[in-house]
Amino acid sequence: MPKADESGYAKVNGIEMYYAVYGAGDPVLLIHGGLGHADIWSSQVAELAKSHKVIVADSRGHGRSTRDAQPFGYELMASDYLALLDHLKIDKTALVGWSDGGIIGLDIAMKHPERLTRLYAHAANVTTDGVDPGVETNKTFGAYIERSGNDYRRLSKTPDQYDAFVAQISEMWKTQPNWTKEQLGKITVPTAIVTGDHDEAIKRQHTDDMASAIPGAKLIILPDASHFAMLQAPDEYNKSVLAFIDQK
Repeated sequence: MPKADESGYAKVNGIEMYYAVYGAGDPVLLIHGGLGHADIWSSQVAELAKSHKVIVADSRGHGRSTRDAQPFGYELMASDYLALLDHLKIDKTALVGWSDGGIIGLDIAMKHPERLTRLYAHAANVTTDGVDPGVETNKTFGAYIERSGNDYRRLSKTPDQYDAFVAQISEMWKTQPNWTKEQLGKITVPTAIVTGDHDEAIKRQHTDDMASAIPGAKLIILPDASHFAMLQAPDEYNKSVLAFIDQK
């Protein structure tokens, strides 16, 4: 990661949430996916901070952030990020969310649209049956989970609790998200629904259905990329993000 202009821990909803801020300009909040952490966005931060104030954070229990006994839920995690924005005195921001981060972004778009200028939701799902069951045996995804465990042990304040953390968040994944087309149809935030052309985790039909359910949503298919497009093709990913969030 580049050197942050500001970093620290915000006390939100009973946890300590690690965050970092880079650059200046219209704000954009980057939210990582499940089991990950803020540093996954290093290539995006380096580019986006040239023209934007970029905010990254570790979601509750992930990376350097702590967790408590509260059951994981997307609404709670969205509340964490809104509290972080309050802590940073940011009223409104563009949001780029990947996987669980995209789901958190959709939750905010539905319930707190006044906080978002635009939403770039990459590799998200809105019901549990949108996840491809083949992901459980996918080698690329398996390598990500192994890498995430190593990163957790390196970054976390509770490095020996990775298995407990995974067990806690897995309870959420069994039943969430679970939104209807009617709920998606009420989204007013300008939204891009984004997927790699060979995403390992999310069914393509599910992504298409999401885009058609959200009024005015733009469907973006990233070529030659999978669930991990921001790592695999960072230059193309950054161009796609900037083209959408800077659109007037």
